[in-house]
Amino acid sequence: MLLRIFTEPQQGASYDALVAVAKASEDLGFDAFFRSDHYLRMGDGDGLPGPTDAWVTLAGIARETNRIRLGTLVTSATFRLPGPLAITVAEVDAMSGGRVELGLGAGWYEAEHTAYGIPFPPLGERFERLEEQLAIVTGLWSTPVGDRFGFTGCHYQVSDSPALPKPVQRPGPPIIIGGGGPARTPRLAATFGSEFNLAFCPLEVTGDQFERVRAACEVAGRDPGSLVLSAAQVVCCGRDEVEIAGRAAAIGREVAELREHGLCGTPDEVLSKLAAYTALGAERIYLQILDVADLDHLALIGEAVLPHCAAL
Repeated sequence: MLLRIFTEPQQGASYDALVAVAKASEDLGFDAFFRSDHYLRMGDGDGLPGPTDAWVTLAGIARETNRIRLGTLVTSATFRLPGPLAITVAEVDAMSGGRVELGLGAGWYEAEHTAYGIPFPPLGERFERLEEQLAIVTGLWSTPVGDRFGFTGCHYQVSDSPALPKPVQRPGPPIIIGGGGPARTPRLAATFGSEFNLAFCPLEVTGDQFERVRAACEVAGRDPGSLVLSAAQVVCCGRDEVEIAGRAAAIGREVAELREHGLCGTPDEVLSKLAAYTALGAERIYLQILDVADLDHLALIGEAVLPHCAAL
């Protein structure tokens, strides 16, 4: 199993703080550094210094790191037009030397849209736009150099595009599709995804959704084993109960609740829960780090949990 670090900068994190987490994650041997793509804090607090743009941030981090993979979990299709998104991700892929992954979703947080003047269509339309964006982004990347790309959809039309620039990774950076929808989401993952991710769900719910995704692959004529399965969970790890409680308090959560709904406890407890996700077929776990200033937390996981994950 691979462990990936997943941050939520809209809750309050500067670019410099994110660079520090990304560099520490790379030095400790984690597989990837991911960040959410949101423009507004959720819950209480002031969110200072304010939101950072996901792809601007990742572009900078791409030049500050050497090995670790970089991506979004997930970019909202409502935030960007598909053509410019394809250009942006391809450019950051080049800046990183081919280390970028694109998580793309329909968008869900209406308050951030109204706060920053972003249209927020009804759910059905958002999914229609997501599917068209996936077709356009992947189509632009995979079109051979010298050929032209076109697309006619209900919401987006592309005509006579040179489909440039090309990303370093060919035919394009891995696409991550996530969510708990029972039908459309598994179909989109089977059609466009390199990876399917389910975030913050209990083991039994995760297992059921993984099965739907595998079934969707079968319907699409795709080998289910060709689609990576992953999960995301908040992590709160400590050497003892005092340290665990301190880390839970720092993110405004209760230890009992985190033990039930996240990856919480001593390194051995966290490894036991990770093994349960492995048994469901998960190959990667995204560890949601909510206190980005606590680099000692990263170090503990990197030293006491990560080395044992290869055996899971």
